Amino acid sequence: MALDAPAGRKARGGFALPGHAFAAPPRAMRRPRVILFVKEPRPGRVKTRLARDVGATAAARWFRAQALRTARELARDPRWETILAVSPDAEGLTSRVWPAHLRRMPQGRGDLGARMARALRDAPAGPALIVGGDVPGANRARIARAFALLRGADAVFGPAEDGGFWLVGLARGAAPPPSGLFQGVRWSSPHALSDSLRTFAGRRVAFAETLRDVDHAADLDALRTR
Repeated sequence: MALDAPAGRKARGGFALPGHAFAAPPRAMRRPRVILFVKEPRPGRVKTRLARDVGATAAARWFRAQALRTARELARDPRWETILAVSPDAEGLTSRVWPAHLRRMPQGRGDLGARMARALRDAPAGPALIVGGDVPGANRARIARAFALLRGADAVFGPAEDGGFWLVGLARGAAPPPSGLFQGVRWSSPHALSDSLRTFAGRRVAFAETLRDVDHAADLDALRTR
C-alpha cells in the first residue's frame, strides 16, 4: 500500500540540500523510528486494485515479496529502529511471514488515517516515519534523506505519483501532533495527499522524493522496465 502530491507534485526540500547528511544520534538519545505498515499477505486482503489485473494470488505474492524486501532493507541500517506495524493485529503479531527479529506493534482499529495517527502519537519523543511496506524505491538512502528533512520541518511527506503518499513523518519535538491528524482524508483517491496536508495546517511541511506505487499491471510493467 502506498499510504494512499496531487499527481505531478515534484519533490522539494532535502534534495536541494547537497551534503546534508543524516547522522546517527548520540547513544544517550532514543534512535529515530521507522514504522513499516504491513498487512498479512492473504489473497483478497492486500493489493485489491492490482488483483483486478493480475489475480488475487499473484497480487498477494507480489505484496509479500516487496514488503519483505523493504523490511530487510530498512532494518539493516543502525541509524534508526525499524518496527513493523501489523494488520490484522492478532494474526500479524504471531505471523511467521515477517522477520522474527523485528519488533512488531498492532495497527489497531480504524481507517488508515486513524491507525497512522495513533502510531505517530504513541511513538516516543524524537523523529518518526511511517512507510508503506510495498513501495518499490523505499530504500535506506531515501529514508535517511527524509529524516534529514525533519531537521528543518515539523513534518515530511513522500508523495506518490497517483496522488497519495508513500511516507509521512513527524519531528516529534516540543509540539504535539495535530489534533485532527488525517481526519476527513479520502483514501485511495487522487486527493489523499492534499487532504492530509490540510490536517497539517500551520506546520512546516517538507517533501521527499515522489515515487510510483504499484496498483495496476501497468505499474508492474513500468517497474520491470526500469
